[in-house]
Amino acid sequence: MLIGFISFGQTGKVVGKIYDSNGLPLKSVSVAIPLLKMSTKSNELGKFALEKIPYGTWEVEVKHIGFNAYRDSIRIEHVSETRDIRLDGSIFLLDEIVVTGTKTFKRKTESPVIVNILDSKTLDNLQVCNLSEGLKFQPGLRVETDCQTCNYTQLRMNGLQGGYSQILINGRPIFSPLMGLYGMEQLPVNMIEKIEVVRGGGSSLYGSSAIGGTVNVITKLPKQSGYEVNSFYQSIDGKTSDFNLGGNATLVNEKGNAGTSFFFNKRDRGFYDANGDNFSEIPKIENTSFGINSFYQFSENQKLEVSLSNLNEYRFGGEMTKKPAYLTLQSEERTHKIWMGSADYQINFNQDKSSLIFYTAFQNTNRKHYTGIFPDSPEEIENHLKNPPYGDSKTTTLQGGFQLNHEISNFLNHRNVLTIGSEYVSDKVYDEIPSYNYLVDQHTKDWGSFFQSDWDFADKFNLLSGVRVDKHNLLDKVIVSPRVALLYKHAANTQFRLSYGTGFRAPQAFDTDLHIAFAGGGVSRVQLAPDLREERSKSFSGSVNYDKATEKWIAGFTLEGFYTQLKNAFVLEEIGTDDFGKVFEKRNGNNAKVAGTTLELRANYNKKVQLETGFTLQQSKYENPVSYLEGIEATRSFLRTPDEYGFANLNITPNKRWTINLNYVYTGKMKIAHAGGADNFPEDQMVHTKAFSEVNSKVSHTFNLSKFKNVIEVYAGVKNIFNAYQHDFDIGKNRDSNYIYGPNMPRTFFVGLKIKTP
Repeated sequence: MLIGFISFGQTGKVVGKIYDSNGLPLKSVSVAIPLLKMSTKSNELGKFALEKIPYGTWEVEVKHIGFNAYRDSIRIEHVSETRDIRLDGSIFLLDEIVVTGTKTFKRKTESPVIVNILDSKTLDNLQVCNLSEGLKFQPGLRVETDCQTCNYTQLRMNGLQGGYSQILINGRPIFSPLMGLYGMEQLPVNMIEKIEVVRGGGSSLYGSSAIGGTVNVITKLPKQSGYEVNSFYQSIDGKTSDFNLGGNATLVNEKGNAGTSFFFNKRDRGFYDANGDNFSEIPKIENTSFGINSFYQFSENQKLEVSLSNLNEYRFGGEMTKKPAYLTLQSEERTHKIWMGSADYQINFNQDKSSLIFYTAFQNTNRKHYTGIFPDSPEEIENHLKNPPYGDSKTTTLQGGFQLNHEISNFLNHRNVLTIGSEYVSDKVYDEIPSYNYLVDQHTKDWGSFFQSDWDFADKFNLLSGVRVDKHNLLDKVIVSPRVALLYKHAANTQFRLSYGTGFRAPQAFDTDLHIAFAGGGVSRVQLAPDLREERSKSFSGSVNYDKATEKWIAGFTLEGFYTQLKNAFVLEEIGTDDFGKVFEKRNGNNAKVAGTTLELRANYNKKVQLETGFTLQQSKYENPVSYLEGIEATRSFLRTPDEYGFANLNITPNKRWTINLNYVYTGKMKIAHAGGADNFPEDQMVHTKAFSEVNSKVSHTFNLSKFKNVIEVYAGVKNIFNAYQHDFDIGKNRDSNYIYGPNMPRTFFVGLKIKTP
């Protein structure tokens, strides 16, 4: 430590700004000269000032939770010295910038709403292929496979099924009901930069269907020029193969004011038959996707971002044969062609205290599909061959709107960011199978306006309050959805949060309503009750967040309690059969309550050992029993909803060349309605499943080819190591395709090769 006084009695000051590696200001950073026992903290803009420093050379120490400490010497020989400081190498993503919880950029520790992040590096370590597989590793979330034949997936948040969760692409609600069936599997992981998850009611910002929570998939934007090519092969239980090839390329100009990123992905997976009956439990998939993300910065305060993606998938499950679908004993065949895109234009003004964003987004899906069982009688066979149950689906989602943010620096002596906006969402759903007399033809229109106040009303308190007003064309009344969230920053590493919000679901067709399922030797369909009303919700949550950090390690936890009350909850009840099979009706049932607690634990030692876990205990009950199958006793329990579930993810990086990952997914016992008709399960029954655990592993080694400016990574691993796969599937063509639970794949070995720029 250097001290060199020029003159006693002469003093100066050092001023500057502290920011992270992305150039964003850091608040509440400690700046100190230990020898003089002088210290201060940076403000909201990252600015700091240390005054009355004696002339001389002193060591300055800068510390912030989750970042490596910064130390340097500074010589004070003038009245004022300027020093801007960048903190690098966060050892844990405690203070990353998030946007989903407030629709504005905020740091995680400053957000009054908990936002969990799953970044591209973690997704890579977990060796997931798509969005569906990645979301299993988030607290309070479950991803389940809901069809033995086509394997559509559903996201459950805080115990609520898929229709209660709003999935966004770059902040826009273009994930249509039809995409909700297969879209999570169709979005390849290499197009994703990060995923932000907000649990609990979000209708005050995002409108209908954000009762359980919001998942925002943020695609990769160009940061610097480079490329990556990744190929891997999976052997599923030694019976079938799964080949994936993907790549990314990014171009950014020398000025850094324009760039484009490209992605492509190709996947080919074969049939998998778990019980030897020649009917698949995992369908054949041929998937090809590509897209671009671009930005252009007209000036320091004007920016345009544009994205466009195309997803194509062929999916076939059922009897494993090369015959056309309508000649198989039982099968589902789907061909999807999906386009989606968005454009955002932002201008900052008023010395960056105000910003105006105009945005638009779209999604268009064309689907050709077949869902059928080959009949037994000559008359039925003749009719089937003349009029096979092929169908057409078309969905188009359009959104447009604006958002104005304005910061008031001195609102009752404290900072307040006001946000107002308005948006229009149009969603057309058309799904028809003429031979089943099945038709969904629905056009929903929603005009929503929102207002929000994000007010730091005291040094340690933040109050987020807001309201959204929606006019939905299927509702007679305007829906008003308020939200209030309070953040108390007890210390730099401790936050307490309380929140309340309301939400709604309009009486429209949701993803599961568009799935034609096999059951009891026929097909089951869902229709909407003619008097179906909207479903309303009230959500409460409270949490404490604590993290302890040093230069080498960091550890912490988040404990959250949640409670959601549903009014006029949607329920499915069997109303009879027709010539094709069972018919279920979506009705307004009685009220329901979902309550529980989620505990998150995290630790990171020197970027070498990182552990993340989450475990949820909950109960989901209707006030009165609901009948799911005729002749089977009604139950108050939500089906397919365990009372406990969780995950753990351990990543070990002993050096820059080796990475070892072990991860674990646990799902507790649950109830599933099982329709009879299969050879091995002839009668309807309510099944109580056992708990199951899924353990996965991955090891990778990196070779740095500096001469060629390339990095090669070789990796291998095992998914579902102990083969905790379902062992009591229905057999034959008359199976109940909804009777499926457990991990989405049996024991699977994989090996891969990645080539990329350093």
